[in-house]
Amino acid sequence: MIKYNLICKCGKTFESWFAGSREFDSLNKKKLVKCIYCESYSVKKTVMAPRLSKKSNQLSKKNKFEKNLKKQLLDFRKYVEKNCKDVGDQFSQEARSIHYDKKSSKGIYGKATAEETAELREEGIEVATIPWIDNSEN
Repeated sequence: MIKYNLICKCGKTFESWFAGSREFDSLNKKKLVKCIYCESYSVKKTVMAPRLSKKSNQLSKKNKFEKNLKKQLLDFRKYVEKNCKDVGDQFSQEARSIHYDKKSSKGIYGKATAEETAELREEGIEVATIPWIDNSEN
């Protein structure tokens, strides 16, 4: 359904609902759309402003949600950096060393490929992949 603002040759404007743009055009061509004031069939569509409030409100909510999520991920990153050791590309080797050598560790983080992560999981080594938000995306 679509609501059109209509104007008659008498100068009065009014609103009416149609199934779509084609329906208005078809009905108007058949002289089935008439002015509610003077009953003339000389009716045209006027300039309309689209109704954006709902969508822009949804965008606002989405932006707030995304900002909140990014903040939480950045806070999580800061926590991990403060409380764990960065082992970089040596993550798989360090995780295996801690697991098999029963070394105590305050926790590690670093980089591993999807294949390396899958292998660690198959070996029973607990790992987690987390989105790593860049500090500059604040």
